[in-house]
Amino acid sequence: MLLSPKYPQTPAAPTLPVHAPTAPVQHAHAQAPVCACQQPQPSPPARRIAPTLGVVAGAVAAVVAVGVVLKALLVAVTVAALSVAVVAVVLRSLLTAPRQR
Repeated sequence: MLLSPKYPQTPAAPTLPVHAPTAPVQHAHAQAPVCACQQPQPSPPARRIAPTLGVVAGAVAAVVAVGVVLKALLVAVTVAALSVAVVAVVLRSLLTAPRQR
């Protein structure tokens, strides 16, 4: 009871009155065009042939990047293991007795 927080009561949201929609007012006169000249209609935007091409290219790039990083890590581990093996062989040859060589 001592550690449980007490939150304040949220006040109720005020309700708004609902109005019925009214029909637009119709005028008796016809509306004349603003300009008698013919303006060309803007062409609709060109539709892309392959909309997912960007997504596919991004996924391929991500897979290639991950592959390159993993291959670089594998090469680094291989070089480190090879250098440790060479050091082990050299130390073994230095620590053995001269008559056993």
